[in-house]
Amino acid sequence: MERTTCCVVGGGPAGMFLGLLLARAGVAVTVLEKHADFLRDFRGDTVHPSTLALLDDLGLAERFARLPQRRVTEVQLPIGADGSLITVSDIGALPAPYNYVAMVPQWDLLGLLADEAGKEPSFAVRMSTEATSFLVERGRVTGVRYRTANGRDGELRATLTVACDGRGSLARSLPELGLRRFACPMDAWWFRLPRRPDDPHGLVGGAGDRFLTAMIDRGDYWQCAALIPKGTDAERRAAGLERFRAEFSAAVPWLGPRAHALRSWDEVKTLDVRLDRLRRWHRPGLLCIGDAAHAMSPVFGIGVNLAVEDAVAAARHLVGPLRAGTVGLRDVRGVQRRRWPTTALTQALQRAAHARVIAPVLAGGPAFGHTGRAERVSELLATAPWLKRVPAYFIGYGALRERPPAESVR
Repeated sequence: MERTTCCVVGGGPAGMFLGLLLARAGVAVTVLEKHADFLRDFRGDTVHPSTLALLDDLGLAERFARLPQRRVTEVQLPIGADGSLITVSDIGALPAPYNYVAMVPQWDLLGLLADEAGKEPSFAVRMSTEATSFLVERGRVTGVRYRTANGRDGELRATLTVACDGRGSLARSLPELGLRRFACPMDAWWFRLPRRPDDPHGLVGGAGDRFLTAMIDRGDYWQCAALIPKGTDAERRAAGLERFRAEFSAAVPWLGPRAHALRSWDEVKTLDVRLDRLRRWHRPGLLCIGDAAHAMSPVFGIGVNLAVEDAVAAARHLVGPLRAGTVGLRDVRGVQRRRWPTTALTQALQRAAHARVIAPVLAGGPAFGHTGRAERVSELLATAPWLKRVPAYFIGYGALRERPPAESVR
């Protein structure tokens, strides 16, 4: 019989950080990752100041700094009177040294975490191993059944199972956890366009005919996201790639001509945007964190940041009970109580952005429902530049900072 103390389902940022934190504290932990590697494009590649500070606490700042990365210190939107770019969030004004968002391929970050966790004798990661169902005894989750890439089935029993397997989580099929969905007005297209040295830098936005776009500076290319009305992917693709190129060029004139670098719809990936959360993140023997507990909108780009903070809070709450073998419902309930306010607040702000900014533009109207309001925001930021620090802090650290357990710090 295979057994571990903590079974982590999913090797994304939440799962790998949780595995590392627990293993360093002496907890036996096994991470199950269904893919053979971490190489998947168009994932959340943002590493925020709170995560940079966490890496420093773990003694990994120097290793992380050697990874190829691009630093984003500003968020710019075309809200000037003439459509000019205005800085609405100045991350560079936050206290040093972590006053930027690092754009790092997520597979590099996950590889670093897996390598560091692998130095701990109590840690194991199993790639190409997919959890297929939960083991349940007398109402308590006692582990998972799994299947490997070669078709071998097995069972892994655990004192605690933590679902970190995203919005398609196995745990979301449990009716007692109560999934609550919120309406989303958009889906997202992800694609890349070439970048030139004299282009703007940071994160830059634009608006077109029934779509919004955000471009992330990745050095030699722009990682672009175009928000389109919900459910219109097939319709807009049928209108032709040339039409999209023309619409994009009108929305972002300085970058638009390079849209011809898109030669096929195959280069444009669709993300079905969801915004939801479980009413309960736990049941005896099971805890959900990250996107498994709450799928976030791409608004503010902080989904990965929230997932990592969930993992840090979970580790701090659970290290003691896991080491003592006494983890119970009160312990996993405490993680949700800690993280619930931050999650609910963030999703409320995202829903407000959906209703006040995104939905009006995608319906063909102006942001905020009025043509002059964006200009007034621009004027306010010009007269009170300190206001740019408010969204910067929220993007960088979220509504609540989490500290790792002392046993995990190096």
